[in-house]
Amino acid sequence: MKTRQSPLILLKTTPLLLLLLSIISSAESTTPPEKINTVLELDDSNFDSTISTYDYVFVDFYAPWCGHCKRLAPELDVAAPILAELKKPIVIAKVNADKYTRLARKHEVDGFPTLKIYMHGVPTDYYGPRKAELLVRFLRKFVAPDVTILNSDFAIREFVEEAGTHFPIFIGFGLNETVMSNLAIKYKKKAWFSVASDFSEDVMVHYDFDKIPTLRKFLEEFITQNLLPLAVPINQETLKVLKDDHRKIVLTILEDDSEEKSQKLIKTVKAAASANRDLVFGYVGVKQWEEFTETFGANKETKLPKMIVWDGDEEYHSVIGSESIEEEDQGSQISQFLAGYREGRTERNRVSGPSLMGYINSLIGVKTVYIIVFLVAMLMFFQHITKEEPLRVGTRDQAEHATSSEAESSDYRPGDKQE
Repeated sequence: MKTRQSPLILLKTTPLLLLLLSIISSAESTTPPEKINTVLELDDSNFDSTISTYDYVFVDFYAPWCGHCKRLAPELDVAAPILAELKKPIVIAKVNADKYTRLARKHEVDGFPTLKIYMHGVPTDYYGPRKAELLVRFLRKFVAPDVTILNSDFAIREFVEEAGTHFPIFIGFGLNETVMSNLAIKYKKKAWFSVASDFSEDVMVHYDFDKIPTLRKFLEEFITQNLLPLAVPINQETLKVLKDDHRKIVLTILEDDSEEKSQKLIKTVKAAASANRDLVFGYVGVKQWEEFTETFGANKETKLPKMIVWDGDEEYHSVIGSESIEEEDQGSQISQFLAGYREGRTERNRVSGPSLMGYINSLIGVKTVYIIVFLVAMLMFFQHITKEEPLRVGTRDQAEHATSSEAESSDYRPGDKQE
């Protein structure tokens, strides 16, 4: 009898042993991947495996001859070990897109550097800052929860301090998490979102939070109008962000936006922006980006500072009687400018053609430019050989666009405000 029972006991325990083995095997297969605290070099052989192995991979598609790429490289070296220590680590990697052209084409790279973050294998273009400290802050935002639940004053303070000042912070005091969550998913990459379930009045006073209606319609309008800083420094990166904002842009053009007198004016512009959320306020220095300011008729010979209202496309308005801003009582002059604009005392202008074309061309990918120039050259060659009526491809604007592009191609990606 005992010999007959032994197999029965063995049969009963076998499923348990198999279950334990399954659990052990599963645990081994879900072991976290090796921590990477340096910049990985990716190519055709390891790109796909890397973005499938790691949840978050930040990739720099670069070219060895690209000046912007050379300046970015040491910043990535500094950021890599910091990002590797996050609760949700981010791997920094780079691809020589000039060498691995097939891989670059597959990932829609047509300018250098092109930066993308792959979250669970899904790419998102990155247009944020490139200095190591700011890069870390921005990438932390990508891996943060949609909504953080805060249950004490201490948690609120910790959240605000860790979030920093580079994104707007929205805290729903006593707000239903679902209401905030829907908005957080929509605007996650542009702001920090949280819900405070337990808090004191003192913490609201300490951080000087704005109190707004919690009705969804008004809440979303408030959020969209506060995603950008009060005064946006205009450059090639911020224009890519502004293309998604449909508000008119009040643009202040300065001689040099780093000068002390310019900073004083920018501070006044911020005060005006706070009271006029239906407009975007930006500033740019002729010294910093003369090619851009010339499209609005402003250069080193122009009386500056000056303000205009730009539609983000081909037209801008100057306010009659407020052509420039004097150094005294600038706050009143800005108020008069805004009042004149809202009352319609304006003169409509179009951005200047040649300079605008140069500006647009500076944002076109280098490879695209080479293709256009090659096609034009081939067309001219066949014209010369056949001596026949020249073929016409596209429009005159496209031809000018191609010619200008050869001289003014740059390292920046397309996608800024343009037709």
